[in-house]
Amino acid sequence: MLVPDLKRAPRAGFEQVTGATRAAPLHSPHDRLQEAVGLAEAIDLHVIESLLVPVANPRPATLFGTGKVESLKALIAAHDIALVIIDHPVSPIQQRNLERAWNAKVLDRTGLILEIFGRRARTKEGRLQVELAHLSYQKGRLVRTWTHLERQRGGYGFLGGPGEAQIELDRRMIDERIMAIRKELEVVVRTRELHRKGRRRVPYPVVAIVGYTNAGKSTLFNRITGAEVFAKHQLFATLDPTMREVRLKSGRRIILSDTVGFISDLPTMLVAAFRATLEEVIEADLILHVRDISQPETDSQARDVEAVLTDLGIDTLAADAPILEVWNKIDLLSPVTREQAMSAARWSERPPALVSAVTGEGIDALLGDIDRRLGRGDAILELVIPVHEGRLLNWLYEEAEVLAREALDNGEVRARVRVAAEKKERLLAQARRAGAALTPV
Repeated sequence: MLVPDLKRAPRAGFEQVTGATRAAPLHSPHDRLQEAVGLAEAIDLHVIESLLVPVANPRPATLFGTGKVESLKALIAAHDIALVIIDHPVSPIQQRNLERAWNAKVLDRTGLILEIFGRRARTKEGRLQVELAHLSYQKGRLVRTWTHLERQRGGYGFLGGPGEAQIELDRRMIDERIMAIRKELEVVVRTRELHRKGRRRVPYPVVAIVGYTNAGKSTLFNRITGAEVFAKHQLFATLDPTMREVRLKSGRRIILSDTVGFISDLPTMLVAAFRATLEEVIEADLILHVRDISQPETDSQARDVEAVLTDLGIDTLAADAPILEVWNKIDLLSPVTREQAMSAARWSERPPALVSAVTGEGIDALLGDIDRRLGRGDAILELVIPVHEGRLLNWLYEEAEVLAREALDNGEVRARVRVAAEKKERLLAQARRAGAALTPV
């Protein structure tokens, strides 16, 4: 595992702690190395050596300098290494030259992430999206990267005309498969849109969980919903999206959606391939941005997630952005760090929710925050319910939040309730049917 340490200028970024902004740090070289090893282990690769390699001037032909290529060649030969992973974009020419120099297969960061996605995909949709991204990536590698592509071959009909180069045949076959996958994914997009229209008719608000990979999104999803979505301390443990209905204290029902994790330098082709899935995020009424607050690189990871959301057309810096930050894994913080996090949360312009998805701490407060964010248009009403209209009272407990209840001397019940905007008309209809007196508060 090689992580090139390029001498580059820091990225622009912002960090909200006490209302002030400051430049966000780059991922440290050590953190990048640790993450790269985690990516390799995510598909059960045995990492023999992991090195940070200083690169002052990237070489177009080999990325690394001649001396470094030779020293790495000796190391690779000594350990009989068959696969070298470079945690950095590697051009087809660089890949070919390094494979020849080292006599080993070379895989860059994009290729490794694609391999992980290929292993994790479970649904037909997920497999199609991964295959599309993989083919788009592979198509760019057909520049005499392998020796078998240099030979000429004859053919008939769709197999290629006389003298067609193998490289052209392979490229044409990839193009044809890409077109076929895109047609299949168009069906997926239409199906998802039909499902969204169905939910809008109900209508239930959609709350999408996003975050850096391994931030604890699936554990949080399971904690809130009681589901058993695969959750593991592993990068990209979840790939296929999952949705569950959740009922909040107010009686509001929501659809909670768990999504694929983001990562720094997420390949553009993956964002494009998974757009059908990520449209659930675009269409969401509220986005929960889950952060691993115990991770030293949490601020940089947050910037990476926000960059992907921005690519999807979501203005993360807008004051009214439908985003609620969830600072997860507070159970892993020391008492001092925990107090610092709580202080930062109190002074934040957009206060986050501090939780532990593992222990359940802070989950009730988070659900309350979600309820309040979604309930800004709620109506508070007071009803006097006739004696024999227990059915209406039961509906109020099922579909709204009963704030106060009082039994009157004549047997009627006075109830003060909060009802979601989308259910107000249904409540009014129920009240008219029951002959209940109703007044706004």
